[in-house]
Amino acid sequence: MFNIGEFKLNSRLLLGTGKFDSEAIQTEAIEASGTEVLTFAVRRMNLYDEKLPNPLAKVDLSKFITFPNTAGAKSAEEAVRIAEIANHAGVCDMIKVEVIGDDETLLPDPLETYNACKILLDKGYTVCPYISNDVVLAKRLEDLGVHAIMPLASPIGTGRGINNPLNLRYIIEKVNVPVIVDAGIGSPKDACHAMELGADGILLNTAISSAQNPVKMAKAMKLGINAGSMSFEAGRIPVKYTAQASSPTEGIGFL
Repeated sequence: MFNIGEFKLNSRLLLGTGKFDSEAIQTEAIEASGTEVLTFAVRRMNLYDEKLPNPLAKVDLSKFITFPNTAGAKSAEEAVRIAEIANHAGVCDMIKVEVIGDDETLLPDPLETYNACKILLDKGYTVCPYISNDVVLAKRLEDLGVHAIMPLASPIGTGRGINNPLNLRYIIEKVNVPVIVDAGIGSPKDACHAMELGADGILLNTAISSAQNPVKMAKAMKLGINAGSMSFEAGRIPVKYTAQASSPTEGIGFL
């Protein structure tokens, strides 16, 4: 179990929604993943008019922690407005702050993200910012009072895995709030790697929703995350430069 603010989580997989080919597949994948947290872009959801499409319409949201995000925002002002919409709709007061600074790479804007977090913290939200692998920014955001840090593994939707494991490990070691690796995960191998570095959890969407078999991939991600978490807790052997005999050499007689 780990906590994000007042939210207590057993599953370390946070699942994005809205990109699945059908509601039926999405429902099956959610169940197979074992997730307790469903995230969605507020700007892509219909929160008020029941006549319009809603990708979570057939999901029993009472069983999950709903975790809206501010995807589509390009300024702190926009991010705060989106968070307020989600809050007024009664979705959740925990918000993933996502402010994009570049349309091609979809990398987050550090300054606008920081400013949005400050405003939302003052308003009493549980704030989880999405950032690049910026160690200094992660520490500044922790000092500001955010409840979790969400660094990307690689750019959104690329499936490239962890591009900068060193900086990711720096962030994990230097901040004292949960670190949720978000964006760029392509396979259970990537998720396992992030957990072996010491991450508290993984947020992903495309790696499951765009897989050839999303339901099977959801289960595979669950297993990969659990394995990586157990591996980190177990403590891997140190990496050595030269070969080391796996059997003791002391006391071996000669023929």
